Amino acid sequence: MRLGSLACLKTRGYMVSFGHSSGMPESLPSALDAKSLFLTRPALMHYSLTREELLETAGELFAGVTSGVLRVRELGQSDSTNIPISACSIWSVPKWEHFLPAAATMVKAIRVHELGGPEVLKWEEVEIGEPKEGEIRVKNKAIGLNFIDVHFRKGVYKAATIPFTPGMEAVGVVTSLGPGLTGMKFGDLVAYAGNPMGSYAEEQILPAEKVVPVPSTLDPVVVAAVILKGMTTQYLVRRCFKVETGHTVLVHAAAGGVGSLLCQWANALGATVIGTVSTKEKADQAKDDGCHHVIMYKEEDFVTRVNEITSGKGVDVVYDSIGKDTFQGSLACLKIRGYMVSLGQSSGTPDTLPLSALAAKSLFLSRSHLMHYNLTREELLETAGELFACITSAVLRIRVNRTYPLSQAAQAHADLEDRKTSGSVVLIPDGVDQ
Repeated sequence: MRLGSLACLKTRGYMVSFGHSSGMPESLPSALDAKSLFLTRPALMHYSLTREELLETAGELFAGVTSGVLRVRELGQSDSTNIPISACSIWSVPKWEHFLPAAATMVKAIRVHELGGPEVLKWEEVEIGEPKEGEIRVKNKAIGLNFIDVHFRKGVYKAATIPFTPGMEAVGVVTSLGPGLTGMKFGDLVAYAGNPMGSYAEEQILPAEKVVPVPSTLDPVVVAAVILKGMTTQYLVRRCFKVETGHTVLVHAAAGGVGSLLCQWANALGATVIGTVSTKEKADQAKDDGCHHVIMYKEEDFVTRVNEITSGKGVDVVYDSIGKDTFQGSLACLKIRGYMVSLGQSSGTPDTLPLSALAAKSLFLSRSHLMHYNLTREELLETAGELFACITSAVLRIRVNRTYPLSQAAQAHADLEDRKTSGSVVLIPDGVDQ
C-alpha cells in the first residue's frame, strides 16, 4: 500500500484499493491504528451478488452516462484532466502523558520510574499545581483499572516521559477551576476516560473539555469501572460498525471487560451474538450477557463453529481484541462485505496482511481508537450520555467484583495479570469513603 494514500486520509477515513499497477502492497493493522482508518479491497462481483444489485448498479451507470455526469472517451482521445495528488504529512500519534502545572501542593500518586512488573508501581508524593485557563482540578473518588495500564507499565505502549503516572479513567469532584472557566462549578461530579493519562493519583489537573458530568443517580465506583470500556463499546456498536436487528456479530473474549459490554449492547440492539471464551465459568457469564451462541475456543475451532452457526454465511462484523492468535480466523468468519474491527492484540501483533486477504470477499478492516471517535466536545457528550442512559435503563449491567486502595495498585496489577480477578476492578484513593 502506498504510504501517501493512507497519510492523506482524515481520522476515520476509508482507503479503497481497487488495483495495484505498481505491485501488490502489504498492509498491517497497525498502519490503520494512528487514525482509526478503514481498509477494503473490493471486487465488483461482491457488490452484484443478486439480480437486483446487478440491475441497480448497471441502471445507475447508464443514467450517469446518459445525463453527461460521466464522459466516456473514445480510444485515442487524450485525457487532460489528470490532477496530481499533493503530498500529505503523516499525523503523529497523540501523546498520552499530561504535564502538570507549577507546584502548589503535594498529593499521593502511583509513579513508574522504570518499565517492568507490578513492583515498579511506586506510591509517592508528587507536586500538583493550580489549573490554568481551560483546566480544572479534580479530587478522585474512584479510578478504573484496565489492561492498557499494564501495557504502559511494561512498555508495550510508550508513555511520553518516564517517570509517569499511569491510569486512563477516573471519577472525581471538581475542587478548583481555571481562570474564566464557565459551564461547571466547584463540587461537580465528573468523569473522564482516555487522554490525558495520569488517573492513578489522589488529585489531578484535567482539560475541562475532556470531562463529562456524571448523573447523581449513578454510583461513582460503577462509573469508574465502565467509563473507558463503556465509551469504547458505544463507538464500536454505534459508529465504527452500526449494529442493527438482523446482524450477526462475533465477539472474542466475550467475558472480558469490553467483550461483556459488547455482548450486552449488541443483544439489546437486536443482533445475534456469538462469543468466544476460554472456560465454562466465562461461558456462563457470556450467556448471561446475551450471547446466543458461546464457543469454547480451547475445545473447538471457532471458525468451524461460526460456519455451522451461520450455515456457512459468516458474520457481519468481528470484534477482535486478541490479535495474532485469532486474526486470520476472524477474517475467515466474515461474510462478503463484512467488517473486521481490531480493538486489541493481547496475543501479539498480527502478521503482515496482503490486500488479497480482503479482496477475496471485499472485506473492510479497521484498527480503531476511542479518541478518534470523540474528536469534538459534542461527540464526547453524546458517547457518554448514551452510555449512562444504558446503565440507568439496565441495558448494561456492570460487574464491580473487587476494589483496592490506590496505594495497593501493584497488588491489583499482579492479581489482574494472574487472572485472579473477574469483572471490573476499581482503585479507591486512600481515605475516600465508598
